Amino acid sequence: MIVERVSITEKAKEIIDRLKAEHGELMFHQSGGCCDGSAPMCFAVGDFRLGSRDVCLGEIHGCKFYMASDQFAYYKYMQVKIDVTEGRGSSFSLEIPLGVRFLTVSRLFTDEELPHVRAVEMVEL
Repeated sequence: MIVERVSITEKAKEIIDRLKAEHGELMFHQSGGCCDGSAPMCFAVGDFRLGSRDVCLGEIHGCKFYMASDQFAYYKYMQVKIDVTEGRGSSFSLEIPLGVRFLTVSRLFTDEELPHVRAVEMVEL
């Protein structure tokens, strides 16, 4: 049994479907840096340059989800769930013109889950 590091709500899947129809293949990145801070940002594949210190936590609804390694240090014992809420974020994420923004909801892994958590993948440049 593998426990996923990242998951997604049905509401967020609907937004991803809309964005895929307009922009094609998508990816997510959570940096912990500027703009909306640690909000996950959605980009068309190829529109965001990954760094050698980014890690891939897995996939959500067919989209790879990356996180900066310094941000991951805070999340390594948590499952990240991507949701969506009304309101405009101050980022470059593709959902912003729709009047919504993605957000991260996290929870600690249980002691039973920890040995089965999916390993992260280092980004290959």
